[in-house]
Amino acid sequence: MGLVDEFRRWRLVQRGFSSGKKRRTADEKGLFWFLSRSHSVRSGIYLAFALGFAALIYATSGIEGLGKQGSLMVGGVLLTCAIAIFHLNHGVSAVRNGNVLLIFGGILFQLWLIHLTRGISSKWLPADAQFLLIPMAFAPMVHSVLLGQRAGVYSSVFASLFGALLISSENRWPFLVLSLFCGLVAVFGTRNVRKRGKLLRAGFYVGIGGLLLGLLFGKISMVGLNDVVEWQSFGRACLLSLGVGLVTGLVAGGILPMLENVFDLTTEITWLELSDLNHPLLRRMQLEAPGTFHHSLIVAALSETAAEAIGADAIMSRVCAYFHDIGKLNKSEYFIENQGDVNPHDGLTPTMSALIIVAHVKDGVDLAIKNKLNPRIIEVIQEHHGDSLVYFFYRKAQERAEARECKGESSKNQDDLPKVDEKSFRYPGPIPQTRESGIISLADAVESASRTLKKPSHGKIKALVNEIVLKRVRDGQLDACGLNLSELTIIREVFSKTLRSMLHSRIEYPKDRVEDPPTGLGLEKGKVVSVESVERIRRQRQGG
Repeated sequence: MGLVDEFRRWRLVQRGFSSGKKRRTADEKGLFWFLSRSHSVRSGIYLAFALGFAALIYATSGIEGLGKQGSLMVGGVLLTCAIAIFHLNHGVSAVRNGNVLLIFGGILFQLWLIHLTRGISSKWLPADAQFLLIPMAFAPMVHSVLLGQRAGVYSSVFASLFGALLISSENRWPFLVLSLFCGLVAVFGTRNVRKRGKLLRAGFYVGIGGLLLGLLFGKISMVGLNDVVEWQSFGRACLLSLGVGLVTGLVAGGILPMLENVFDLTTEITWLELSDLNHPLLRRMQLEAPGTFHHSLIVAALSETAAEAIGADAIMSRVCAYFHDIGKLNKSEYFIENQGDVNPHDGLTPTMSALIIVAHVKDGVDLAIKNKLNPRIIEVIQEHHGDSLVYFFYRKAQERAEARECKGESSKNQDDLPKVDEKSFRYPGPIPQTRESGIISLADAVESASRTLKKPSHGKIKALVNEIVLKRVRDGQLDACGLNLSELTIIREVFSKTLRSMLHSRIEYPKDRVEDPPTGLGLEKGKVVSVESVERIRRQRQGG
């Protein structure tokens, strides 16, 4: 089919009906899409983890009393449980092989660090304090920031269990408790990370936790602190625990951008960086389509508030809403928010007007790919209208067709189809596939419709919001986004409340007149004096 399409495009170019250029598309079902969901690739990841873990066990003495083969059997059972729990409780992450590789690769990397650090000896540290050199919170911290806290907790639990098989028997239980505790501290310390400095703070908390548990388990001894040498040894052990935590946060923050690019993930830190309104596309929108820019700001405010209310990704919703209408930049004057006294649609047929309106979705995808925007933004641009109907021009085309039928005009003078085809007036879709995309779709429709209210009141705004949401539900535009009825109720309430604050009425200020001027100016009390007269009197007094 690709060769046939190329031949048809060549024929159109020869006849002058095409420029030969192909529109950019965000086609995700390519080779990488199938590889990211291939069961064979996923099985290969699990096999690679098993082989790597087996190599680490063979490099150690194994569990006492079981030997290396017994340790391998215990590790195999543990790995089977880990894979089963991962697929049962983390189904969303388990769908993409990139997430599977990130989680199990991160755990294996931490196990490798445990193997490296357990054999390090130093004359500057007590023998028991060398146990604290192990970076126990690295994988949980990275996974929590990239994939969420549930993935971080999973990583903390199984990195601790797998790591306990690599530790000597006298340190196994202290390691298990310390690793679990430090991992959970890292997970809860990286909640809603929007600045990289918070990773250092989380690393500091991990260091404090490791220090306290080190004292509790006697790994940092406080007994016999009688001379300077013992105090120095104690101080070095405390600094070691804090330093390992801080270095863990520093390294995690440094490698996050690389991991985001490799595994096609976006953290809240990156979303916050993308929210800068000085982005070239947003700056261009401010200058060329100020009405669309203002519309996008309000849609962003509505989307962020609603997403936060239902527990969706608020910062991502705000950023995607900023860019959802960038396709209007190509023909900004054809959209009502950017029009002046002249409406270009007055000289066009309804079908042509609908084509121009619908094309802003494809133009937006084209601009987004050209400017290398985040894939989630591209998805929202494609989905924010779904496959809904451009009702205004569809109804206008119907009215023109009915008028021609009444006049009995011949079909050869008609510039539209004799029968109005609804498909010509629908957006290409797809319908919203995520909760954030569904929220932005509703916010876009609600904000546009709210501009038609003459005297907005609480009742009018609430009725408008309910009508638009119900219409989208009936049209099937929200069938695939995952929003349930209770969440839609919350979204309607949030939209109504936010729009009331935005569309509130203003009191009518009085004219610039001053009543009851101060006495001593030679004026009668109660006489109304204009501001100009008061200024003149003030200048006269200053001059006198």
